[in-house]
Amino acid sequence: MAVGENAAPATHDPKQSKVMVILASSLGTMFEWFDFYLYGLLAGYISTQFFSGVNETTAFILALAAFAAGFAVRPFGSIVFGRVGDIVGRKYTFLVTMGLMGLSTFAVGFLPSYDSIGIAAPIILVALRLLQGLAVGGEYGGAATYVAEHAPKGRRGFFTSFIQTTATIGLFTALLLVIGLRTVMGEGAFADWGWRIPFLLSIFLLAISLWIRLQLAESPVFQKMKDEGSTSKTPLREAFGRWSNLKFVLIALFGAVAGQGDIGYTGQFYTLFYLERIADVDPATSNILLVIALIIATPTFVFFGWLSDKIGRKKIVMTACVLAALTLFPLFKALTNAANPDFARAVRDAPVTVVAHADECSFQFDPVGKNTFDETSCDIAKAYLARNGINYSNADAPARTPAQVGIGETVIPVPDPASQGETELAAEIENFQSRISEQLIAAGYPSEADPQKINRPLVIAIIVTIMLMVTASYAPLAAMLVELFPARIRYTSMSLPYHIGNGWFGGFLPTTAFALVAATGNIHYGLWYPVLVAGMTAVVGIVFLPETFRRNIDD
Repeated sequence: MAVGENAAPATHDPKQSKVMVILASSLGTMFEWFDFYLYGLLAGYISTQFFSGVNETTAFILALAAFAAGFAVRPFGSIVFGRVGDIVGRKYTFLVTMGLMGLSTFAVGFLPSYDSIGIAAPIILVALRLLQGLAVGGEYGGAATYVAEHAPKGRRGFFTSFIQTTATIGLFTALLLVIGLRTVMGEGAFADWGWRIPFLLSIFLLAISLWIRLQLAESPVFQKMKDEGSTSKTPLREAFGRWSNLKFVLIALFGAVAGQGDIGYTGQFYTLFYLERIADVDPATSNILLVIALIIATPTFVFFGWLSDKIGRKKIVMTACVLAALTLFPLFKALTNAANPDFARAVRDAPVTVVAHADECSFQFDPVGKNTFDETSCDIAKAYLARNGINYSNADAPARTPAQVGIGETVIPVPDPASQGETELAAEIENFQSRISEQLIAAGYPSEADPQKINRPLVIAIIVTIMLMVTASYAPLAAMLVELFPARIRYTSMSLPYHIGNGWFGGFLPTTAFALVAATGNIHYGLWYPVLVAGMTAVVGIVFLPETFRRNIDD
């Protein structure tokens, strides 16, 4: 009996340090983001290692799709682990999710490449991403609920804002590690095998995170419900089978999280892809510029969390969504001018046009790697331009007319596969690519951004501006989601809209945006995705989302 009496405080300690609560919850969530950002940062290397059986553009999109696969299953993980969290408890659920997530990340460091084991390599990689995504589905909801249920009344936004900083800290940590390894090892060794080291080192983060979380007591709100026998027996049915709660799940998704997810991934992911793949800034410089911007912007998570305790969550999140819908296009155009002014000038003064019949042009993405994009003259032209990140527009031509590429006033005919043999066609394609490359250079299109002409302060200022919309939309979100739902089904209810919004709307943004750019030739076309989603969220949220910051969350 004495043993049982002594064991009770270990599961519920009302005097547990608030700092320890925030640290333990935030470390786990930071580890989650560290992994996802690490994969995103190394997508170019991963495409080479695991998707080398397809063309370069398709390989990169497939690498991003494998990245997105982890996001695709996150809502299912949120259902599974959200239910467990509402029945068994917050603490033990996110201990399990942490272990699964960390081991899946660690295993990527050992995975053989496509050259070693063929098609099994990308299949295993996707399987690991799926397992990792399932575990992450239960991670954020547990951390946010746990911290909010420990927070003093009137300070939930401030307390949970530290969890929100973990996304940026995770990216910051991943960036520093990648930059450091590239510098020490050299680009050749890093591309060959050094990219694996960050995945292997993640085991130490996992061990530290698990050890700290093991020191925690259960959430006081959940412990009180458990002691009173008032926990939910059927959280899934209560959360999603009753319209009184389901309507708030839908409002949270379409009126808050979808826009936040897209803004977040635009600011923290797409800006980096844009600098590297479209503005042609070298990866090391792109990473450093983003790190500096993150250092400047990260404290504003805490500021906006604190502010949401004073004026409310809704005003801040909706303002960010409206601003994003209105400013992303001009901000990214300004980013092009600041990062690669020669490229921006060439696009303006010597625009590239592909003149071809629309039905003879393929979508520039082939997931099975069988399309070589040389069956029509239009495909030959667009494949070259897409591979080199050249902005182009489309002009229609009569059917069965060989395509032409216009660069300013110069017109270059494209080889017509229908009128040539295979050997002759290969030589003609090589000659065409040589001619168009020379003409692009003559028209002022640089092969890469000139380091001396990059306006670094302006690039950083633009990224910080985008990041302020990220922090404003994300900082109040955890507190808002916790406050929207009753305690007995809170873990389940908040996890699903969060992971659909971030996992599907946000997680698929890099893949979708890059594919849209490759398909249309317009370097800014991918921005329509976050702009439209942010606009939708603003409309739904302003009309339907309730203000929550004064609610009692103990019931």
